[in-house]
Amino acid sequence: MATVFIGTTKVALPDGTSAAPAITGTDTDSGMFFGTNIVGLATNGTSAVTVNPSLITTFNSTGALTLNIGTTAQRPTATTGQLRFSSSNTNLEYYNGAAWFGVTGERSGGTQKAIFGYGAIVILTVQSMTNLVSNTGVVAADVTGVGTARYALAAAGYGTDKAIFGYGSDGASVYYSLTNLVSNTGVVATNTTGVGTAREALAAAGYGGDKAIFGFGSTPTNVSLTNLVSNTGVVATDTTGVGTARETLAATGYSTDKVIFGYGYVAAVSSITNLVSNTGVVATDTTGVGTARYGLAAATYGSGKAIFGYGYTTAVVSMTNLVSSTGVVAADVTGVGTARQGPAAASYGVDKALFGYGFDSFSLSITNLVSNLGTVATNTTGVGTDRFYLAAAGYST
Repeated sequence: MATVFIGTTKVALPDGTSAAPAITGTDTDSGMFFGTNIVGLATNGTSAVTVNPSLITTFNSTGALTLNIGTTAQRPTATTGQLRFSSSNTNLEYYNGAAWFGVTGERSGGTQKAIFGYGAIVILTVQSMTNLVSNTGVVAADVTGVGTARYALAAAGYGTDKAIFGYGSDGASVYYSLTNLVSNTGVVATNTTGVGTAREALAAAGYGGDKAIFGFGSTPTNVSLTNLVSNTGVVATDTTGVGTARETLAATGYSTDKVIFGYGYVAAVSSITNLVSNTGVVATDTTGVGTARYGLAAATYGSGKAIFGYGYTTAVVSMTNLVSSTGVVAADVTGVGTARQGPAAASYGVDKALFGYGFDSFSLSITNLVSNLGTVATNTTGVGTDRFYLAAAGYST
């Protein structure tokens, strides 16, 4: 026997069945029915949903359950166990208490494709061409450059599916603060007038799920200032620097919404790092782990992890350093692939990464793929113009 309240009056009802629910509307075979510690909903005389004493909900259908659908920007205030469909990433995603993940265990929100751009060839002839990377890590032939040719610039993703190239120099004495936005189809836009201090040899990465940060560099004096980028690609004015001023460092995202700047050159090679919160706040120096070096690159991989790789100490090197999803840098991993400085790196295929191009004694166009476990593969023969001190970022269609 079920009971309901009408105002303050308790009314006894029969338990009902799925064929004849206890509470109905005008359609007498659709409504609510009850059992021993069981509540059910019926439609057209058939049990649709039941909840048992253990609070286990059973959907009695061969159809489908339609979940909440929304973009990354429309995610609710996160609570452990939430499940929704991301229209930005076109996949189911759940919140595990720390971050959103795809139901396959891949990090939700990772970019599918990547773009390498700009750089210089030997004798510092600056370039503006780009090379797109497919979601399987295949690098395409050169695309005619758009924007001012330059090198020692940086790039990052923003807005969940787009990218931005920014800053750099002409390889002689001209420093730039201009930027070039990249659409979610990999099309590079013409120059946007620069904001912030013109400089080269800086680094950049995405933070907060849909924004980015440029940081550090040389004017030619080493600086530690940063410039935040909104989720529409608008660069903000300088933020007073935190941490040791340095150049030719690398940066990457980790833990889905934070950033780490690492390594670089101060008055000597360095291995210090600086973590960046998901609101773009840079932390003070963390004592370095791994071989001090500059001219390296970094990218995210797997579920919120990252990797620094290659660079220059007193010679070019190929070792890597993995970064945990909490921003802890691990000791050196023996290098794979050609030792070099000045490569670029980006994520692709949602959870993988690649290093590309660089310089040993000559400019190079080779790439090295990184698995979703952080394992670096041997060289892949290069595609596109060989060059170094270029930049790379992920984007998605």
